[in-house]
Amino acid sequence: MNYMILIYSDPSKEPTYGTPEFDKMMGGYFALNEKLKADGVMRGGEALQRVETATSLRTRNGKVETMDGPFAETREHLGGYYLIDVPDLDAALRYAALVPAADYGTIEVRPLMNYNPEGH
Repeated sequence: MNYMILIYSDPSKEPTYGTPEFDKMMGGYFALNEKLKADGVMRGGEALQRVETATSLRTRNGKVETMDGPFAETREHLGGYYLIDVPDLDAALRYAALVPAADYGTIEVRPLMNYNPEGH
C-alpha cells in the first residue's frame, strides 16, 4: 500500500543552516533516504522550497483566482514529503518516526487513494 509521509514544521524551530544541528538534521535525512531505498520501499520524495515561494489557486464561479503563499493559516508549513510502498500503516509509521523533523514538527502519514483496486 502506498503512503504519503508529509513533513510539517515551523521554520522558526528548524536548525539554522550552517550549524552543527543543521548538519545533524541533514545527516538524518540522508540516512533515512538510504534506508528507504535499501528497504525497497521508497517511491519518491523531495523537499519543498520555502512557503514564501508558494502560489495558491482556487476557482470560484468559473474564475481562476491565484494568491501568493499558502492558503492555510498555520505556523507549521509543509516542507517536503516521502512516498513509500509498505504493507500497512504500522510500517509507514515506523518509517515516519525516523523523519528528523519529527523532533520539532509534525509528520502526517496518509494512505493514497486506490481508484483501481484490481490493478488494471
